[in-house]
Amino acid sequence: MQVVTTAQLDLAPPQELRQAPLSSLLASAWEVRRREHAPTLRLIRPTATTTLSVTGSACALHCAHCDTRYLQHMQTLEGFQPGQARSCLVSGGCDPHGMVPLTEHAEALRKLAGQLRLNLHVGTMDASTLARLDIPAAAISLDVVGCAETMRLVYGLERSLEQTLEQLVALRACGTVVPHVTIGLHGGKIRGEYRALDGLAALDPEQVVLIVLIPTAGTRFAACQPPDPDEVARVMAYARIRLPHSRLTLGCMRPYGAYRSAIDRLALSAGVNAIVNPSRSVPAAAAEEGLSISWGDECCALD
Repeated sequence: MQVVTTAQLDLAPPQELRQAPLSSLLASAWEVRRREHAPTLRLIRPTATTTLSVTGSACALHCAHCDTRYLQHMQTLEGFQPGQARSCLVSGGCDPHGMVPLTEHAEALRKLAGQLRLNLHVGTMDASTLARLDIPAAAISLDVVGCAETMRLVYGLERSLEQTLEQLVALRACGTVVPHVTIGLHGGKIRGEYRALDGLAALDPEQVVLIVLIPTAGTRFAACQPPDPDEVARVMAYARIRLPHSRLTLGCMRPYGAYRSAIDRLALSAGVNAIVNPSRSVPAAAAEEGLSISWGDECCALD
């Protein structure tokens, strides 16, 4: 197993990246994209992926940014109907330790994997446990949080970035792991995102999904403001530079309206490879940047 050391994580990120004017940072990120990736942009509307919560609307953590709100629109195993879907995001609420309890549903999920490609959201589940369940997974989604204070504030968990990265490495034996980094997870503030990206850079992941905090009604973060678009752009550009070979995707979880339009345009400038549920202006803006468009219809971790 590849070992992730604290020394690797604590290497100071290049100061010129952190201190550079945003315009210079975006220019550097675009140059990395031009050099390392084809001039194409993947736009995804995941209509062919359905969602399933193995716990219904129940979650022991009641996280500050969700508090079960996002579980309430998912299907449950009882009476599950895939419809025309070709794939399924399997998620659910967590137990008190942060693990999505897939164990008691393993047989049903193995059967489901015979019908649909599965993207498993496992929470803190270790690789040996997941391997014993023998659930065929086309992808494994894993949230990567770079700040212990944020883990406590949002999830109520004592868990370090090192632990998550070691879990990520071990989970690779079970399938393709797609790390997710939420920008502004700390109540709309930037805390640990750069450290999370530095840690991921040491592991050279095939894909990284970047999402942005949505202040959601009924949660502890309902009154928060999403992070400033320029700060989001800085994180995205930093990700492009630090992860030159990874496919960067701007995921579906981000605020709507004018904020989304601004973020999507900045994401283009920062050199992302894919955008989920893009705003209307994205295709024309991509063409202006010399990018051709292709379309996908499944969850970005499976696309």
